[in-house]
Amino acid sequence: MAELTPDSATSIRPGEELDLTTLTAFLNDAVPGFGMITACGQFPGGYSNLTYLLKTGSQEYVLRRPPFGATIKGGHDMGREFRVLSLLQSAGYPKIPEPVAFCDDESVLGCPFYIMKRVSGIILRAQTAPKMSLSEEIMRRASESLVDNLVQLHALAIQNTGLVQLGKPEGYIRRQVEGWHRRYLASQTDDLPDMDELARWLTAHLPPENPPTLLHNDYKYDNVVLNPDDLTDIRAVLDWEMCTVGDPLMDVGTALSYWAERNDGPFEKSFNLTWLPGNLTRQEFADRYAEGSGRDLSTILYYYIFGLFKNSVVIQQIYSRYQKGLTQDPRFAGLLAGVRALARKGAQSIEHHKMI
Repeated sequence: MAELTPDSATSIRPGEELDLTTLTAFLNDAVPGFGMITACGQFPGGYSNLTYLLKTGSQEYVLRRPPFGATIKGGHDMGREFRVLSLLQSAGYPKIPEPVAFCDDESVLGCPFYIMKRVSGIILRAQTAPKMSLSEEIMRRASESLVDNLVQLHALAIQNTGLVQLGKPEGYIRRQVEGWHRRYLASQTDDLPDMDELARWLTAHLPPENPPTLLHNDYKYDNVVLNPDDLTDIRAVLDWEMCTVGDPLMDVGTALSYWAERNDGPFEKSFNLTWLPGNLTRQEFADRYAEGSGRDLSTILYYYIFGLFKNSVVIQQIYSRYQKGLTQDPRFAGLLAGVRALARKGAQSIEHHKMI
């Protein structure tokens, strides 16, 4: 196995630089003893919010801000993400970065942003993990740990911790289906019949809702920080941007929609490293979650198809921004093919009555 080194920042992409002078002044007012920023880099992963590493003489911090040119209503809400971390901290959930400061004064960076303490560790990414020569045993145990951690997350008390205020659980599934369909129509650039079919099917087959829990809504390998000495030890869960309260199987379905397998296409595999030998299959993921949580997953196909539809819309929104020239990131140029691939997978799953 290749030597595992903590996730690291690289040089900042052109056009995405931070005004460090203004930022340093703000942080020294907001955080006593913050000091001077001695180095700044950018984490390369992710397609949505931008994530930077800030170093001072005594501490490392992570800054999160929306992408440049983002206009998606209700998305990229930095204040909400900071509030989620603060509520989780108050609820005693230990696997989060410590929130430090939030800023909604756009004169600082031109957008809202927040700062948290860095949790150092390994983040397994689809592009780099195949080069690490991870054994099948390690991947098996790591994937089991990922499922077990989701079970634990869904077991958090939401009523007496204040977490319930993060969402409106009643009617959650219908609102999600209708909302993501609206987002798709608002960002649509091409005629994609499979996307239309998925929207119709999801609307016509709404399942009864399960009792609500906290939902992460973007749960996958590259959103967890692992202990370099034990990849089954999850140190922190990251990217709480879409966290809410609702039917927990919506969270499971989204996670499964990321869960690429060996025979999936190259785009699906670019999402996650779950296609590497040793990882649980999608069905094994669902079975382990059902056993650990005690929940009935007989309707999991619906939630999986919703996850594929939602991910397709997220990708479509990013591609739409690229088409409009609001971002220059070259990774975004080919994303329409990804929308097609996920939508086709959803349509095939409907046709065959199983997760494809």
